Amino acid sequence: MKEPEFKIYRTKNGEEILYVGEPDLTKLESVADGCGDLWHSSLDQGYKNAFPEIIYQTATFYWFASDLENINETVNWRINPYQFAIRKTIWEQLNGFDTDYDNKVMAAFDLGFNLLRYWGGTVLYVQGLFQPESSSRPVVSTFDNYLFYRKNFKLEQSYYMLLREGLWKYSQWKAFNAVSKKYSFRNNVPHIQVRPLNELQGNPSVSYIIPTMLRQEWTKVLLDDLAKQSYLPKEVVIVDATPEDKRVTDAYTLKKYPFEVIVKWQETQGSCRARNEAIELCSGEYYVFGDDDIRIPADFIENHIRFLQTYQVKACNGLDIRADHTKQDLNDLTSKLHELGIARWKSGTSSMFSNANSCVHYSLIEKLQGNDINFDGGYGEDSDFGLSIFKIGEMVLHNPYAVNLHLKPPVGGYRYWGSEAKKKGKVRKKQPWELDTPVKNIQPVPSPTIMYFNLKHFSEKQVNEYRHKYFFLYLFKGPKTRLLIKLVKLPYRILQFNKSVFYAQKLISLGKRIR
Repeated sequence: MKEPEFKIYRTKNGEEILYVGEPDLTKLESVADGCGDLWHSSLDQGYKNAFPEIIYQTATFYWFASDLENINETVNWRINPYQFAIRKTIWEQLNGFDTDYDNKVMAAFDLGFNLLRYWGGTVLYVQGLFQPESSSRPVVSTFDNYLFYRKNFKLEQSYYMLLREGLWKYSQWKAFNAVSKKYSFRNNVPHIQVRPLNELQGNPSVSYIIPTMLRQEWTKVLLDDLAKQSYLPKEVVIVDATPEDKRVTDAYTLKKYPFEVIVKWQETQGSCRARNEAIELCSGEYYVFGDDDIRIPADFIENHIRFLQTYQVKACNGLDIRADHTKQDLNDLTSKLHELGIARWKSGTSSMFSNANSCVHYSLIEKLQGNDINFDGGYGEDSDFGLSIFKIGEMVLHNPYAVNLHLKPPVGGYRYWGSEAKKKGKVRKKQPWELDTPVKNIQPVPSPTIMYFNLKHFSEKQVNEYRHKYFFLYLFKGPKTRLLIKLVKLPYRILQFNKSVFYAQKLISLGKRIR
């Protein structure tokens, strides 16, 4: 397979962009000034949702398995190998197209997928950068399908695709065997260098939001860290759901801080409601979302703002480091970062969102109108908020500069409500997602809010694949000696799954709610 015969475009800033095809150079100049590393227009050239077999590995677990549509510029790894542009510095850090593939199309998909999902890059579809072509879908061989799986995923994923594509098909077995005998999982992973941060521009105001419950002592420690920031927040908004009989009402006002502390005692239930109530009290240009059980170094807020300004985006996740125990401090964080070494320095498009450590421009909050309270009492609210940002044509990047130490104390926090959902009988506290139909004998599994996330954001085909994979993993993951027991329990497990779908569909019928 021949390497692309690149031409070179030099931007006004002197950066060299490699390209094949005939791009609109004015538009290329514009996009090169942003966060992207590679750009194409393949959605207009017959590549929309090409290689649908990716669903067997990703189902609903990866946001970008299916193409985001009706957006002028969006994340998309399905590269047309005959018409794309890439920063020269990025191409030089890669190994080019993988020549083991039969078809250059799959080689381009492989590069785009890895650059986006694993290597810390950003791959963007840009409408109008290249001219539309025939809408005929590119043809990829069965051999290349299995080669992609073998190089990028564990071997059991290839077995699963074989099962789903048809064990009785000779062509599938032939390709599977040919690939399995000759190839293995790819280990030589390129490391895409992060950009150095620009100096802080202007004096943007920052609102820091802390939802908390039964963790007042931890929140006070976080307030002390915030008081030592090199770039101070304008205000810190605390929404505290600690029950009245367990709270200290003046816990956050005993000390004087170099910012305004706004405290709201939450009367509703759930972290999404808490964040929405906090948002209504904020007045900053940037909102930093943080958990109540983290420690942050002095450059935390400054590095969030500088990162967003450097990459010219409006949302990012910071680097969340798990503590070994709750007594660890910022010295331990420094040690952990040293142990990470070069592995720390990875940026690019994020495929998750973290309310424990994130920074978002207020304009995105306005567009989304806050968090969807249908997730209260369950899980998935972080993912919903992050994917919703991409769906309005904006970006979320991973920011390795803004680091926190996550202490994870065993008690308190809003996951208290999730633990309540697992209980049965009179001791169980009703969850918001139960609406007018309280849980009785059959406990819904997985969480109805996870199922709601799937129904809300993904196609019927992806949700159906989620169901297939859910029961496949239930039966075959873990000790084989338990398979018979799992088979006996399978009918009840199916009832639990269907009950989860029942509650999720009720939430779907309500639509997104913010109050």
